[in-house]
Order: sequence, then structure tokens, then C-alpha cells
Amino acid sequence: MLEPRKKIAPVDPVWDRIRSEAQDIVQNAPLMGGLVHACVLHHPSLNKALSYRIAAKLSSNEMSMVVLREIVDQAYAEMPELIGAARADLMAVYERDPACHRLVQPVLYFKGYQAMQAYRIAHWLWNKGQHDLAYFFQMRVSEIFGIDIHPAARIGKGIMIDHAHSIVIGETAVVGDNVSMLHSVTLGGTGKEEEDRHPKIEDGVLIGAGAKVLGNIRIGHCSRIAAGSVVLEDVPPCKTVAGVPAKIVGEAGCDQPSVSMDQKLSSCISKD
Repeated sequence: MLEPRKKIAPVDPVWDRIRSEAQDIVQNAPLMGGLVHACVLHHPSLNKALSYRIAAKLSSNEMSMVVLREIVDQAYAEMPELIGAARADLMAVYERDPACHRLVQPVLYFKGYQAMQAYRIAHWLWNKGQHDLAYFFQMRVSEIFGIDIHPAARIGKGIMIDHAHSIVIGETAVVGDNVSMLHSVTLGGTGKEEEDRHPKIEDGVLIGAGAKVLGNIRIGHCSRIAAGSVVLEDVPPCKTVAGVPAKIVGEAGCDQPSVSMDQKLSSCISKD
């Protein structure tokens, strides 16, 4: 009589590597054992680890960790694309941030990555008509991480937010795939109008620290916005803009600015 086949766990190289890195932390820094076990080693998958991490960060006397974790687990079960986006964000941070040496780091320590995953749950809630719960997530993300993203904003995958302090993204903003931005970036409106009033950032854009992109304008794919710039007009694809107000100063300098993270203007400035 044949024995029933045992179920074989699916191979997940990313999660296996995260667990291996987590085990190294415990071995090298035993005092970190409680945190690392709670956030990584106690979980069978990345989505379960993220649901725990998000719930632990956002919980308060107003909303328990148990309730928040149930919400996140439901989101991942109903919309697997959320965990796909989380994986793309994780690889974006690992590949673009020179301070990220291990895949486990964003899961444990990087508030830009963690806030982005919490925003994704808020956006899922918003699309389900659960606006008050979505606003609660937005409030807690702002309080805990210092990042204020309206849950109605639409943001693609492969997003890297470096340092991430004081990021503001408005209600009708749209951000494409593979976008990188640094701290203190604002994607805001220009007045009190209630309709479509926020920027549209296309794929592959790099937005430097402190840049303000204001109004219902379009930033073309693979363009660069220099640090401290105030952008008030459309930017064509594959250009670099700088200044207050921002002007085109040259080409983007490479095919994928958001991946190269090269923010120097010397190689792209027009000689006209």
C-alpha cells in the first residue's frame, strides 16, 4: 500500500535568505533574539512576517495588535498582489540603498519600507470602501513613521524611499513603478481645489531630498528632480530639472535614474 505523499513546502529563496540572515543576527547579537524571533523566525512566510510587523508598529490603546493583524492578513489573502508589491519594494531597497546590506534589514529596521507596506493595506481598505479604517492606518503611519500618504493615492511597485522622514503624498497623486525618492519629498496640491490636484509621477523617476512637486502635473518617465527643487510644471521624459521654480537643466544622465540613484548634475547640465 502506497503511503500518502507528504506536502512539500514551496521554495521561496527570498524568504529563506531573510530567515538565514535573521538566524545570523541571533547568533551574533543574542540580545536581539526576542525581536528577531517575533518579527521573522516565528513566521512561515514573508506575508505573515509583514502582517506581524505592521500590526506591532501601528497598534495602540485605540486599536489592538490582534485586530490590525487580522486586517493585514485578510488583505494579503484577498489580494496577493500586495505581497508581490512588498517583494518588489524589498528588492528595490536592497538594490538601490547602499546602506542596505541584507534583505532582512528593511523588514526589521527601515521605516520607509515598513510605512509603504502599511500604506498598501490602507489603500486596499480605501478601495473596499472602508475609508475610516484607511484613515486610521494613515494616521498611525504618520505618527509612527513620520510619513503621510493619503490612502487614496495610487502607488506602483518597486518603490524605494530612502531615510523616508517627512514624506507627504496627496490624495490624487499617482506614482508609477520603480520610483525612488529621498526624505522630505512632497507630492502636493497648489490650493483648495477638491478634484484631481496632485502630481502624476511616471515609472523610473528619481526625486531628490526635499523636492516639492506641486499640482496636477506630470513628471515623465525616467526623469530626475534635483534635491530642494520646487516643480510646478510638467517635466518631459528622461530630463533633469533643478531649481526654484524647477527648470530643465539637461538629460537624465542614464536610462534608469531611480535605479542608479546618481543625483549629481555635472554630467547632465546643458551648455546652452
